[in-house]
Amino acid sequence: MEDKNRTTDSDVEGARLDRRSFLGTLGIAAVGGALSSTLTGCGGGNAIGAVILTDEEQRAQNARTIRTDCAQIAFDRGTVTHVANGDEGLYASRIGSFSKGLPHDAIGEVDPGAYQTFKQALDSRDFSLLDTIAIGPRKLENPQGGLVYSLQGADPVSLTMPPAPAFASAEIAGEMVELYWMALCRDVAFDDYASSATVAAACADLNALSDFRGPRSGGQVTPATLFRSPTSGDLTGPYISQFLLQPASYGTLALDQRQRTYAAGSDHMINFAEWRAIQTGQQPSASPVFDGASRHIRNLRDLAAYVHDDVLFEAFFNAALVLFANGVPFKPGVAVYGSSPSQTGFTSWGGPHMLDVLTGVANLALRAVWFQKWFVHRRLRPEAYAGRVEVHASAQASYPLHADVLNSAAFSQLQTMNGNALLPMAYPEGSPRHPSYGAGHNAVAAACSTALKAFFDENHVLQNPVVPSADGLSLVPYTGPDAGNLTVGGELDKLAGNIAQGRNAAGVHWRSDYSGSFPLGEQVTETVLQEQKLIFNESGTFSFTRFDGSPAVI
Repeated sequence: MEDKNRTTDSDVEGARLDRRSFLGTLGIAAVGGALSSTLTGCGGGNAIGAVILTDEEQRAQNARTIRTDCAQIAFDRGTVTHVANGDEGLYASRIGSFSKGLPHDAIGEVDPGAYQTFKQALDSRDFSLLDTIAIGPRKLENPQGGLVYSLQGADPVSLTMPPAPAFASAEIAGEMVELYWMALCRDVAFDDYASSATVAAACADLNALSDFRGPRSGGQVTPATLFRSPTSGDLTGPYISQFLLQPASYGTLALDQRQRTYAAGSDHMINFAEWRAIQTGQQPSASPVFDGASRHIRNLRDLAAYVHDDVLFEAFFNAALVLFANGVPFKPGVAVYGSSPSQTGFTSWGGPHMLDVLTGVANLALRAVWFQKWFVHRRLRPEAYAGRVEVHASAQASYPLHADVLNSAAFSQLQTMNGNALLPMAYPEGSPRHPSYGAGHNAVAAACSTALKAFFDENHVLQNPVVPSADGLSLVPYTGPDAGNLTVGGELDKLAGNIAQGRNAAGVHWRSDYSGSFPLGEQVTETVLQEQKLIFNESGTFSFTRFDGSPAVI
């Protein structure tokens, strides 16, 4: 005989579903009110009509509240106005805009109809239009990547960058002169800068420009400041960051940081026909010429080789390994278990947590910079600007180039050496198939460097600094007068600068590409850390020094 008073499993499950259905009809505020009412009215027993949550249901409600709060934080950041430099609308020939991969005429100017379709596809978000253009074999690289929504941190479209230097400006002319000299100095060892005649000529030429924004000492570009980034860490110690040199372990694998590099003098795209073909998206006729040995980074060519095929966060993951190998502590706000006699951090406030933030911000930074590239600035690459210089100098067309580039010693030296003003490229294919501003490597470098600075003690002095031997086959002690001043924060800033300048040394980016991209990547990480503060049971604090020297506390 059936016991009508017996509670069955289906009754229990039904009650759970009914309670969840009821809770699902309430907003967060209503749930909070119901919880408050329940807790207040319980006394020694259950209030009539009260909803009692199990621990699991309370957890689910908390999880939803945190996600909603994160979304609100992102929404409250508001919107921004994106402003380009105006070149795209100023020149009907599109000489100041990115057009690599599209059809070009005999002097390397883009086909107007193809560019108009390209622009219409991007502005309208109708990407099927791109398939109607005769793109070369090297296809455009992920134009839609900047439209991806991010589920943590700032939405890519909510961050912005200042306008890039205009095509006719003295600033871009100065940047081009610097890039010419970087190409001419690719094989000069960093340790030889003080004695190199080529480096001395570069400094003199850059000092003569009307608008050059690289770092100086005593108002002058010197061998000690040449090709460096402007942070204080970049200007201290050897050119290459310790995090690109010092050994570490990748589990049971030894990481000695020697790399395969390019042979001295192996420059590319110095023939106009080859240059033009590559602008139309054709595959290069040459292949990389590699040195026969694995070497530490000694010069700009080695640095350019490093940032050609790297995983974008690779240098910073390796930096974390070097930091661990050297026993560098987390900063006090992160070391929340420092005084605990029985617990350590791991998935929260520990190594896996740090590495998750480090690698996670990389793609978020790429999304933000990809929006800037394709949908705001569409800035031409240095190789394209150098092509305009060559066409203008050879009287095939007249362009509004600032006189600084045409009057520079670098221009004259390249004309004598190669017979033209094209920019010698470190890579056979030249630049990637996406616009120049901002820079993907640079935004990622800034985001990852910021993540590491948020966890590790930035003021910790790195012991036993090193530099490469003359042949790059080994490391030797660095004995400069500032050998005792190499801090974790300074060397992380330098690491970001090295990655940026490596891309410039290859000829694929401008100085302002990284100066504009660094704040963008830094903001990406800062917004992620703001949301991370909501998710932990422990109480910790993130802090770091921004690239401009100002403090950030989250």
